[in-house]
Parts: sequence; structure tokens; C-alpha cells
Amino acid sequence: MVTHVNAEAPGDERGALIAFVEAQRGGIRRSVLGLSDEQASGRPSASELNLAGLVKHVAETELNWLRMAQQKPNERQRTEETWGDSFRLVEGETLADVLAFWAEVAAETDAFIRAVPSLDDTFPLPDQPWFPDDGAVSMRWLMLHLVEEIGRHAGHADIIRESLDGKTAFELVALDQGYASQS
Repeated sequence: MVTHVNAEAPGDERGALIAFVEAQRGGIRRSVLGLSDEQASGRPSASELNLAGLVKHVAETELNWLRMAQQKPNERQRTEETWGDSFRLVEGETLADVLAFWAEVAAETDAFIRAVPSLDDTFPLPDQPWFPDDGAVSMRWLMLHLVEEIGRHAGHADIIRESLDGKTAFELVALDQGYASQS
């Protein structure tokens, strides 16, 4: 069983970009289907990555890019001291809470992209050594970057989930859609 991103309506570039970002979000969300907080926080390899932490990281990363595009302060901005907390559940957090937070961020991102006057509109990149001096990117670039960023971590999530209990991405799609596993 494969996942398929429906083609956009003719000329609906925004809709296509949103659909591809959502497809990548879905891959990560499915990776935690049926898992407890403890299971989703498990580290089945030498890596420090875990599924709950990946969900939290992509949610916070999407929020950070959204706030940059909106040119607003990020209310969840991380510091060097709190950076590690963006990859794990901390005291009082649950996977359900992080998923709900991400759903809010995703809805805000989608609404923002639908409302911007043009995908060619730009916003400045922060003054960081890994960005070009006086750099700016378009809203189109933002959405393509979210496909890249979330998709990269969706691949990590596939491997972690399969290492936890053997469930593959295809089995999780079937489970999510209410079909018997095709394995």
C-alpha cells in the first residue's frame, strides 16, 4: 500500500505545496500510532532520536519557520541550554499534547500560506553563520523547505518505529486508514 498526494487543482500551487507538507506531517504522525508516551520515547539504537522527540522537534521547527515568515517573535524559541529539550518529552509533557500543539501550528502555517499575497513574497533570514548575509527566502522556499525538513525526519521516524516493534510505514498507513495490514 502506498501513500499518494493528490494532484492540486490546475494552477493551485499553494494547495500543492500544502498537500506535500501535510503528506510528510502524516508520515511522522503515523509513526506514533498506538504507542504510549514511554514507547514513543524509547531509543532502540545508539542514536538519541526517539519518536516523541521527533514529533516535538518538527512541531517546534515548523513554528520557528512560520514565525520567521510572519516576522513575529517565536514564543517557543530555544536557547543553547534548552535545545536538547526540543528532542524529548520533558516533565509534564505528553505525546498527545505535542501532537495537539503541532496540529495547531500546522493549521496556522496552512492558513498563513493561503493568505499571503504571493508565494514570491520574502522574509529575512536571521543573522546566523549558516545563513547568507542579508539573506531572504520566499514563501515558496519556506514550503519546499518544510517538505525537506519534515520528510527527512519522517524517514528517521520510519526506521525508529520499525526498530521498536517491526511496524513498517506501509502497515501504519493501513492501520491509519482502517485496513488490515498488507505485510
